[in-house]
Amino acid sequence: MRRSDHRSSAVAVEGWPGPRHGIRGIRKKTDVTGRPLVCAVLKPLGLSPEALAELAHRFALGGVDIIKDDQGLGDHAFCPFDERVRCCVASIHDASRSTGRACLYFPHVVGSLEDIRNQAQFAKLAGADGILLSPGLVGYQTLHDLSRHATETLPIMSHPAFLGTYSINPENGLAPKVLYGRFPRLTGADITIYPTYGLNFPISRLNCAQIASACTESWGPLLPIFPTAAGRMGEDRIREMCELYGHDCVFILGSQIRESPEGIAASCEHFMQSLSKISAAY
Repeated sequence: MRRSDHRSSAVAVEGWPGPRHGIRGIRKKTDVTGRPLVCAVLKPLGLSPEALAELAHRFALGGVDIIKDDQGLGDHAFCPFDERVRCCVASIHDASRSTGRACLYFPHVVGSLEDIRNQAQFAKLAGADGILLSPGLVGYQTLHDLSRHATETLPIMSHPAFLGTYSINPENGLAPKVLYGRFPRLTGADITIYPTYGLNFPISRLNCAQIASACTESWGPLLPIFPTAAGRMGEDRIREMCELYGHDCVFILGSQIRESPEGIAASCEHFMQSLSKISAAY
């Protein structure tokens, strides 16, 4: 059996607060309208807090809107959570003062529910702008629990790690629109990441369009949230992504951005310029 949709009535979802910020709240924090947002990723795993902070600084100088931890980052001996958050927040704020543009930082919280709550609270006090959570690792109930706590009102970005097994078989499990669209929105995510089509992921263009609709269409009191396309995203895919999503989407920059001979900051700046130019037509 396969669940193809999950659309409870307005009355049924009243007990679910859903996202606290949604698309409008995230746009307000970035002060960006009229185009998709762009998110860079702090990786690879193994770098120190200082090295990740330097990478974050270059991304922010390049003008990206959001920087998130890689989902593999936790609280490691070589890269402690608290130290990483402090270093990256300071580095991104320094770059933002230079550019005059906001850049949001989302560290990855993971572990027991107590660990996650403590990490989220620390991130907020340290000046982070949101948190990254992987419900495939910690459960959608944890995402829901975190979104309900008044002291933890940072925007939440949902990552698809370990979720693919629920939708890979077309005969059973959950349709992608449910797994990556309905569930994250219902349980409180403001941004939901999922693999984009056209690569080696078992997901189609239609699937992606359905996920985007599940994220943004009217659904009782639940705010619309950002669908977020990931998977080696480069300049060559900007136009087709804009054709599919319009402006209300987040693009996760591909790893190749770090390998550009022109340097990370310049490469990001070039991507942002191309995005602004191309998205203006949609």
